[in-house]
Amino acid sequence: MLPGLACPGVYVLCVSDVPIADKPFGWRREIIYVGMTNSVGGLASRLRQFDDTIARRRTSHGGAERVRFKYRNYAHMIKKLFVSVCPIACDVTSKFPRDLRLMGKVAELEYVCLARYMRKFGRLPEFNDKSRSPKWSP
Repeated sequence: MLPGLACPGVYVLCVSDVPIADKPFGWRREIIYVGMTNSVGGLASRLRQFDDTIARRRTSHGGAERVRFKYRNYAHMIKKLFVSVCPIACDVTSKFPRDLRLMGKVAELEYVCLARYMRKFGRLPEFNDKSRSPKWSP
């Protein structure tokens, strides 16, 4: 289990044929999606929505619907899916300036990550680029 999943934060998904779970995070072409959440359920809830969508239990995540369109065999794909998170501890129900600033940092960090990927590889991660990746539809 990843630490900090109760917190809001940024998550990065990578599909790799070689195991990378025990390696430090690094920017790699195989990154398929960068996302964020400021929800009360934190990263755990957002990642669960992603998984529920690609597993076809329900559809509640737009990025995951694009992943599902390409990777139709959930059992095969999930063996190659790796997740990295950057939790940011704050109270998402608070209106205190400190918590509001931290929630803004979460949103900013997502865009910083996307910009870093774009600078390194000349494109967005596949499923962040809506023009390159259609959504699954029943």
